Amino acid sequence: MDKLIEQFSLGLFFWQLILFIGLVLLLKKFAWGPILKSVGEREEGIQNALDEAENARKEMQNLNADNERILKEARAERDNLLKEAREMKEGIISDAKTEAQVQAQKVVEQAQATIQAEKQAAITDLKNQVAELSVQIAETVVRGELSDKSKQEKLVADMLKEVTIS
Repeated sequence: MDKLIEQFSLGLFFWQLILFIGLVLLLKKFAWGPILKSVGEREEGIQNALDEAENARKEMQNLNADNERILKEARAERDNLLKEAREMKEGIISDAKTEAQVQAQKVVEQAQATIQAEKQAAITDLKNQVAELSVQIAETVVRGELSDKSKQEKLVADMLKEVTIS
């Protein structure tokens, strides 16, 4: 009986081995293949998601760097515009001051010219009045002097003494 049990065990082992190998082949074909394929696809999807997240992180860093660069450029441009505006303001103020000084100088020169012209006119008028008065006084004196012949001769002699020939 031992032999029979041994043969039966051996036969049972053989059939179990065949069934196990068949089951392994069936599982490999119909279960492990799709499971491993599904796990591989999932692993690939996770890897793709990680790669995309890394790319997005790098792109965000690039965008942040670009934003910083753009902000620096904008600040520099703003500073340049403010500097130009200040320079323009100072130039306009300087030009206005210069123009005001020129206009003031012109007004002063015109006023001085007017004063000088009026002064000359007053001097001329005064000279004319003095000359007229002198002529009137001389006329009166000469009439008084010329009324007598001896006084006329004395006047001519006095005048000849005063006049020097040059």
